[in-house]
Amino acid sequence: MKQLPDLDTFAKILIDKGFNGYFQTAGAYPGKLKESITEYMEACNNGKERSDRDGSFLLSTYLQWSGDDNPTIVCDFWVRQENDGFDIKRMEITCKDRYGQLLKKSELKNLSIGSIPTLKEVIAQVSVFPQQKLSSQKRGFRM
Repeated sequence: MKQLPDLDTFAKILIDKGFNGYFQTAGAYPGKLKESITEYMEACNNGKERSDRDGSFLLSTYLQWSGDDNPTIVCDFWVRQENDGFDIKRMEITCKDRYGQLLKKSELKNLSIGSIPTLKEVIAQVSVFPQQKLSSQKRGFRM
């Protein structure tokens, strides 16, 4: 059995990969990565929250947000906690328009903390580039 990283190491690995924004753990507990997970773990210990049977929980963050009028990219991590170690089971990346309609979605399964892609690679998977419209007029010299 391989050794899973503790919370500090887990947070450092994700931050080094570029995931350094604000997170929500289990649909609540907003804050920076380590703060959010710590609050969630305290709530679990106090009996306010409980994780899944396999010890996993949902960790969400915005990868790209440029206001309400532009598309957003959200990343959901399914994190497994075992003893005092953390590992990522899967990632789901979604790009939605300003109305919440799904533009593109990508799901990565069978991951480990070392195999997750960087922030730029994740954004590139779901980025929607608008097609350039070609002019129907002939381009040339006219008299």
